[in-house]
Amino acid sequence: MGQPYIRKARVQDVKAIHGLLMHTSGQGLLLPRSLNQLYSHLRDFLVLDPDDGGPLVGCCALSIAWDDIAEVRSLVVADDLRGKGWGRKLVDACLSDAVTLGIFRVFALTYQVEFFLRMGFRVVEKDVLPQKIWADCIHCPKFPDCDETAVLLEM
Repeated sequence: MGQPYIRKARVQDVKAIHGLLMHTSGQGLLLPRSLNQLYSHLRDFLVLDPDDGGPLVGCCALSIAWDDIAEVRSLVVADDLRGKGWGRKLVDACLSDAVTLGIFRVFALTYQVEFFLRMGFRVVEKDVLPQKIWADCIHCPKFPDCDETAVLLEM
C-alpha cells in the first residue's frame, strides 16, 4: 500500500465508505449509516486514500449542527492502520474545516472516549447538545437510550 493521504470524498467513494462503516459498526465501535445518509451528506466526508488504487482505508465527516457547533462523525480507520495516527489526522482535518467555516465548538458522540480525550475534547452531558439530539438522534433506533458518550472541544 502506498502512503495514505486525506482528500474530500467523491460520489464514487460512497459504497466504500459504507463498507468501512458497516465493518466497524459490526465491531461495536460506532453506529452504522445508511447509503441514503452517506449520499445526502457526502460533502461532509473526508477519506483516507491509500494512493495505490486499493480500497479506501478510512473516513471521517464534519457535520454542521447549528450556527456555532459542528459534529465529528463516522470516524473509521482500517483495522491494520489503527494506532498509527491516521484517526487523529482525519479529526484534525475536520477541525481545520470547522475553523475555516468559523465554527469553534466541535463535538462527537462516541464509544471511543479516550481517543477524543487525548485530542483535547472533554466529556459533556448530552443535554448541552440540544440541536443534535432533536435533529439526528430522534431517528436513531437507540433513542432515547443512547449509550454513546458526548465529548466537546472548544477551540
